[in-house]
Amino acid sequence: MIERPASPIFAKTYDLLQWLVPLVTKYPKDQRFRLARRVEDSAFAFYELLMQAARERDPKPTLRRADLDLDRLRLYLRLSRDLELISFDQYEHAARQMVEIGKLLGGWLKKAG
Repeated sequence: MIERPASPIFAKTYDLLQWLVPLVTKYPKDQRFRLARRVEDSAFAFYELLMQAARERDPKPTLRRADLDLDRLRLYLRLSRDLELISFDQYEHAARQMVEIGKLLGGWLKKAG
């Protein structure tokens, strides 16, 4: 098992991924290779950029790219809700998690200077 860094942003992002992956597998077949893939790709790319930033001397450029992936994820989940691929409650749950993650990311960006 791979250890994840001990920071709330990593734990919360992992929890989001753990919740999100099974959710998008339930998208209708015609959306699994479109929107579901984009949702997953954005979420995984975000987590990977966090891991990369944790290992860099100057993490700010990587954190900015991670912020863009988080924005993409927000967009794709909102679209998923509008297309009725996920329920309002599911969207609300994801939105709350992303707000928390966004605050942690913002704090890390500030700390990085």
